Amino acid sequence: MVVADVNDREAVQGAIAATVDGYGRVDAVIHTATVMVYGRVEELPADLFTTAVDTAVHGTLHVAQAALPVFRAQGRGTLVIVNSLLGSVTVPQMGAYATAKWGQRALARTLQQEVRDQPHVHVCLVSPGSINTPIYYQAANYTGREARPPLPVLQPERAAPVIARLLNRPRRNVSVPIGPGNPLVIAGYRFLPALYDLLVGPLFRLAALT
Repeated sequence: MVVADVNDREAVQGAIAATVDGYGRVDAVIHTATVMVYGRVEELPADLFTTAVDTAVHGTLHVAQAALPVFRAQGRGTLVIVNSLLGSVTVPQMGAYATAKWGQRALARTLQQEVRDQPHVHVCLVSPGSINTPIYYQAANYTGREARPPLPVLQPERAAPVIARLLNRPRRNVSVPIGPGNPLVIAGYRFLPALYDLLVGPLFRLAALT
């Protein structure tokens, strides 16, 4: 096992290099690292906002720059980037996380375009809804209330098989859970913005804060 901070470019490069040295190749990289900050944007310490964005955007950059050249040299490989529903919508008091995930999504989509010349090199984007992981309880929190995974909550065991299937059957974009939930939220955000903005604050406080 190699431990590395995704915000440390050289450490990420070293982790990929160690894997190649040990196994001769890298077939897949699954990038899930992220951190979360709760609170109004105007009230958040700038360094915490920056950390959330750096971990998602620059962390993804470092992983991609380490993995994709190896995939190109091999002629195949799959990079799975775990994004979020909040990479497509915004929610009050989660501005740092949404900014981070929107930036990560833009980077991932660009990577997908840039590997089109390699038919067996894939960049997959996975967008979960609420998954029951410690991130909600470990997050920096300036709301004055405890955070929790917003309803409906899925266990990680629901997301893991979706990611695993991408290694055999790569797809560009996948939602977790599979179904209408995430697309309905995104459609409301895009096509009914006034109604979405009216409802999202109260629903977020009810579903995601104790």
